[in-house]
Amino acid sequence: MPHADNDGVSLSYEVVEPTGRTDGAAGSVESDDDPADGTDPETVALVEGLGYGRWMWNWQRDRLADEGYRVVVWDNRGAGDSDAPEGPYTIAEMASDLEAVLADAGVERAHVVGASMGGMIAQQYALDYDRAASLGLLCTSHGGDEAHDVPPETQARMFDVPDDADEREAIRYKMAPAMTDEFREENDDLIADIVDWRLESDASDAAREAQAAGVMAFDASDRLGEIGIPALVAHGTADEVLPVENADLLHEKLPNSRLALFEGGPHLFFVERADDVNDRLVAFLDDV
Repeated sequence: MPHADNDGVSLSYEVVEPTGRTDGAAGSVESDDDPADGTDPETVALVEGLGYGRWMWNWQRDRLADEGYRVVVWDNRGAGDSDAPEGPYTIAEMASDLEAVLADAGVERAHVVGASMGGMIAQQYALDYDRAASLGLLCTSHGGDEAHDVPPETQARMFDVPDDADEREAIRYKMAPAMTDEFREENDDLIADIVDWRLESDASDAAREAQAAGVMAFDASDRLGEIGIPALVAHGTADEVLPVENADLLHEKLPNSRLALFEGGPHLFFVERADDVNDRLVAFLDDV
């Protein structure tokens, strides 16, 4: 697996080549190596949320490749196979990590899609670098005083784990506010798989705290007007981690944005409602 270097920090990433599409839509290809229009396929870079490894995009990466896009997935510093330098980290540092990854992968332009903390990294990336062709901002916030914070009851659930919970039970307990009760009850095997992936590749407690420091300090609220590229702002209306009002704020401040709200969707709405979210994301990417 390739690694990019950013000032001594090694960043693990992988590139998923397009599997092809022949319906004539933007980004479609006839085969893995033969783009229909004779040009290289467009690239989508996926940026995960706080503490998560690149498993978080298991529901989007293959669909995007099937639609003819080259997909770059990578581990933020502190997570997965990337280095975990001493913190705290900043969102700007993590945006510079993305720049190092895309440069190492030879990507000149990319649609940057980020969820939660990853959406903050995407915003910062568009402000600091000129490689982004568009933004997909899922269940995220612009930060600052205007932003709607994590509700106190959600914070309590995420951090006040019962003393008798083992490691797997603790992950399930902390993850509960990000999913609907119905989804957890109907997908126990999948939840078990997610717990396995998190145990294998999520950030350590120290690295998660280092990432969280960047989230807490992030504030792009007064600079969003500088982002002129197309942006899709997508959010679940029942998000108990980052309230949906944050999507309204982003949509208002971004000059070239589209808003997509998913009724009843939780924070991990792109997992629970993957088909619907993917349809909307692909339509946006094909259009821009």
